[in-house]
Amino acid sequence: MIDTPPKTLSLSFSEPVSPLVLKLVLPDGQARVLDTFTLRDRTLEIKVPEDLATGTHVLTWRVVSEDGHPVAGSTLFSIGVAGNAPQAAEEAADGPVKTALWLAKVVIYAGLFFGIGGIFVLHWLIPGTDSGPRLVVATTLLGLAATVLSLGLQGLDALGVPLAGLFDRAVWTAGMETSFGATVLLLSAAFCLALVAMRARGAAPRRGLSLLALLAGSGALALNGHASAAAPQWLMRPAVFLHAVTIAIWIGALLPLACALRRDVDAGRQTLRRFSRLIPLCVIVLVVAGVLLAAVQVREPAALLSTAYGKVLLAKLALLVVLFSLAAVNRWGHTGPAMVGDRQAARRLGRVIVAEMLIVLAIFAVAAAWRFTPPPRALAMAAAQPVSVHIHSDKAMAEVIVTPGRAGPVAVSALVLSPDFTPLTPKEVVFVFSNRQAGVEPMRRKAELRPDGTWNATDVVLPLAGKWQMRIDVLISDFELVRLQEDLEIRP
Repeated sequence: MIDTPPKTLSLSFSEPVSPLVLKLVLPDGQARVLDTFTLRDRTLEIKVPEDLATGTHVLTWRVVSEDGHPVAGSTLFSIGVAGNAPQAAEEAADGPVKTALWLAKVVIYAGLFFGIGGIFVLHWLIPGTDSGPRLVVATTLLGLAATVLSLGLQGLDALGVPLAGLFDRAVWTAGMETSFGATVLLLSAAFCLALVAMRARGAAPRRGLSLLALLAGSGALALNGHASAAAPQWLMRPAVFLHAVTIAIWIGALLPLACALRRDVDAGRQTLRRFSRLIPLCVIVLVVAGVLLAAVQVREPAALLSTAYGKVLLAKLALLVVLFSLAAVNRWGHTGPAMVGDRQAARRLGRVIVAEMLIVLAIFAVAAAWRFTPPPRALAMAAAQPVSVHIHSDKAMAEVIVTPGRAGPVAVSALVLSPDFTPLTPKEVVFVFSNRQAGVEPMRRKAELRPDGTWNATDVVLPLAGKWQMRIDVLISDFELVRLQEDLEIRP
């Protein structure tokens, strides 16, 4: 509640963001677009119209985070008198957009790992063969189409526009302006390089182009996503890159190998020999990079069960156990006999490889769900952010910060000022917290004055999440006590 219209509104985030949509819903339900703002690192300062009327307003915002994912929210404030929160026009459900994004992600993974990876394998492990190139090329073309389409879908998700707005130019512009735009450009280039490699003349150009495609496609994944935004990026981005490269080589070999074993046992035996030498090294790098990425993102084992991201990871790990089991059966049960000319073993090996490819597609489907699940690392960062509140009266005011802004032990800091913003040095300051809805009676904590002029208390425990009532007892003199009171929203 404020007496006069504000000149600016400020939004503070836990990491750098880029604004997409800023609207102010007026008391009469009309929405105004706020297009004048200043972005200072993690703080967005927004200029508001000067002719705001009395009543309750809703600031709705939609930004894109550093890892390319859109985030939305709203906050209410009232001028002069509180009223019912105005309702803006309802936006279409984003379920179809999210489904399309997920499906596009699955196809992109298939195009990158089966397509680009397969083309690399065709020119480096089994040159001169015609085993499976049509299927590999078709998968690559599908990956390219899904990559281009995903740019528009990213724009839809970023702006909160329904699927019907896919052909709007502003949607594609918004998608390009997110960090995902660079990923689309590099990944599209990688698909094109792979396709050119299939048409190039001479072994050397084909090898060079297929290698560039593999490196570009894997590098594209390191430009965007949860892992790429994690710290330290000098470690995380290379880990994503190596993880993608090794997956592409391993998974890319499956389709050509299955076709070679089915059509020509001799060619399949030669391919299998090269594959069996290279893949163990790839799997080692893949596992090490994957464990590193998971450790940074999940942080603690409890998050595997308490977060959606952790549950997706568990599902992926379960499928990986099945995949590695099939790979072990192949390596120690069928590879040896197939390499010495056992045709039945070669056929069994081919059938198991087909089963491996189906498991891989299931892994892609599960991994694509990470697009919609913030990792525990990001959740922990958000929960660690402080809660701040400004309390004002006609005799004193205070800027209060509670760190972290979640349930548990917290540190409370307050800067006490006069109503005209001049310094005020009271004789004593006491913080009082209560949560009567939860049955928590007032808890008093005496604050200490720090050299920087703030009053601090570190022995405060807020055991529950939710709305807490905070009161500051400011003893200005032996005969004057000012009480400032405001509500705090404490996160879980």
